[in-house]
Amino acid sequence: MPDHAEPPKPRTPSGPAHAITAPPRRPVEAVLFDFHGTLAQVEDPVSWVIAGAAECGTALDRGRATILADRLITAGRAGGPLPNRIPPQLAEVWANRDLYEYAHRAAYTGLAGTVNTGVEGLAEALYERLLRPEGWVPYPDTPGALHSLREAGVPVAVVSNIGFDIRPFFAAWGLDHLIDAYVLSYEVGRCKPDPDIFRRACAALRVDPERALMVGDSPADAGAVRAGCAALVLPAAEAGRPNGLGAVLDLALGRAG
Repeated sequence: MPDHAEPPKPRTPSGPAHAITAPPRRPVEAVLFDFHGTLAQVEDPVSWVIAGAAECGTALDRGRATILADRLITAGRAGGPLPNRIPPQLAEVWANRDLYEYAHRAAYTGLAGTVNTGVEGLAEALYERLLRPEGWVPYPDTPGALHSLREAGVPVAVVSNIGFDIRPFFAAWGLDHLIDAYVLSYEVGRCKPDPDIFRRACAALRVDPERALMVGDSPADAGAVRAGCAALVLPAAEAGRPNGLGAVLDLALGRAG
């Protein structure tokens, strides 16, 4: 007989197995969407450069446009990856680019101006294209997701760190009637991940933050949790490719996208 008695084994309850109950999912009464990388993407870089040069009266072949596009993206393109370096003379406008229209324009035209493109006026033409609907491509699943939320009576706000008005884009795409509020950093003086910008969006939709879902593609969007919102971060897709917005419908409406 062993020196120490073994502890009694737990008794297995008789009858049917007991399922593990997941915590209840809190209801979603409103959805906040990031704009770039979530609902829409900037146009293909090469097409962007070709179109901008054409507006300056210069026709570029695709080979040259590709080289220029690579250089311009490295320097810093609005809607593209962060630039490798910010020239000292642009440091102030870069820091304020999402708070003031003038700073946004000065930052990105200044960065483009550091590239010797050989096309006079190209930096301004490229920036002007950014301000027009044709410079952007809504993701293929954006209309369906917005329509489904509208049909379900779930209000929607667009919350964006941006230095210009994107409302005309949604009007041009025939989606403006599906957006209930726009909370843009340059208009409210707050940038994500500041929790105040998310609180303002919730106030505009008249919903408690605890009942709102923020959908974006970056850690800045996940900052909504500090305001009390739930957050869903999706990887940004290339222009024209589905962006996985069906997951929003699963969370907000309780069904698969």
